[in-house]
Amino acid sequence: MSVQKTELKRNSIGLLQGTFQSLGQVAPAADIAILLVASFSISGAQTVLSVIIGWIIYALWMVTPFELSKFKSNAGSYYAYAAGATEDGAMGPITALSFMYYDVTGAAFGILGLSSFIFLMYPAITSIPYIWILFAGLFTAFIVTVTYLGIRPSLNYTAIAGLMEILFLLIGSIIIIIRVGSGNSLIPFEVTGKYSLGFSSIMFASVFSILDFTGSGVVTTVSEEIEKPKKNIGKSIVFAMILTAIALIPSAYALTVGWGISNIGSFASHPDAGLTVFYRYLGPVGLILLIVFTLNSYLSNGVSKATAVSRWWYSAARDNIVFPSKLGEINKKYHSPANAVITWAVFSFILDVIVGLIFGPLNAAFVLEAGTGISIIIVHILANTSLTFYTRRINKFSILKHGIAPTAATIIGAIVIYFTAYNIIHKYVLNPTGINTAYFASFIFTIIWVLGGGISITLHYIKKKPEVLREAGEFNLR
Repeated sequence: MSVQKTELKRNSIGLLQGTFQSLGQVAPAADIAILLVASFSISGAQTVLSVIIGWIIYALWMVTPFELSKFKSNAGSYYAYAAGATEDGAMGPITALSFMYYDVTGAAFGILGLSSFIFLMYPAITSIPYIWILFAGLFTAFIVTVTYLGIRPSLNYTAIAGLMEILFLLIGSIIIIIRVGSGNSLIPFEVTGKYSLGFSSIMFASVFSILDFTGSGVVTTVSEEIEKPKKNIGKSIVFAMILTAIALIPSAYALTVGWGISNIGSFASHPDAGLTVFYRYLGPVGLILLIVFTLNSYLSNGVSKATAVSRWWYSAARDNIVFPSKLGEINKKYHSPANAVITWAVFSFILDVIVGLIFGPLNAAFVLEAGTGISIIIVHILANTSLTFYTRRINKFSILKHGIAPTAATIIGAIVIYFTAYNIIHKYVLNPTGINTAYFASFIFTIIWVLGGGISITLHYIKKKPEVLREAGEFNLR
């Protein structure tokens, strides 16, 4: 029997909290500390170009949740969209499995990223064995606690802190660009040339740049709790995408010219390049503010991610898809999916500690995030397909918005995966170092999990539980 009502608390949040639910997971200041470092290591002086490409790709992908949110309000987000796209629900399980992989590996951004950032600030503590595990544990405990206590206090926190963070990054970047003076250049926007590492490198770096913007659509996971969901979800997505562009594109360029284009090769290998640039041009005050906002950015990201994960896991468990029904239970006092958030946090923490012990927290974060990028692209490809099928199913199909746009987004996503695979395999074959081998293993495992696991579990539901599959993703808040 399909679910008739939500146990989540309706009308708990408004447009502002919805916007910063998305922006909190984007975590702009934390992106500067870790993900942009990964992009600089791959595309060098053209990092800002990879960021722009990543934003354009992700903006195109946001057409899908923007459009689907007009028709369906379900905390299951991309899972629910996919499951409800067809009458047999066949796309639900593989989307859930891909989305789950993204959630568990993507937690490394906060759990391991925060530890890595603290190490950059206080190198002396790296001599204390396994101290990063303590930081990771405290971070995990914080986000679980805040999320457990309910959606309104957690998103009020991310909204206030997020707005201040955006303003600081924008103003700081403008000051850096002005003070660089004659060091400003068009070279960061050139695909070829003396300082270019090639188009494939720019596209591979765009995977990490896509991760810079990943989260802009997770406001769909609070569809059962936001006021006027069929209007405010779409608005939140648009506002979040605009704010992320304002925060990250100028910052990427400012870091490039602030470091020096001719010296850009040393950016990624420097222990605290982003902090160095801000200190060089904004002084001690700028440095301290960047540190404060980066620490807060990790915390906001964790809270936003925990909020999103717990909601859609709750929805899938409510449908008896992939997750046990126990995760579909709601805490009666705080109206939060407590079982779901605790389960996700425990599994993510264990995975991050294991990989962190092998590679160290920073490299472990990069390795896991590579799989995260590929899995979320696959989730978006499945969601794009869902938009076309679902709008046809409900007789709302528009050739431009529901046919051409999602198809173009899917093709671009496939191209990004191709260049990513090429780059990873090429580096592994030519230079099978420990880190290149880890990237390769992460890529292979991601494909096996998403495709092998996804197809297998879908066939299981089709053969053994077709009635469960038919009801999956059907809930729609009126």
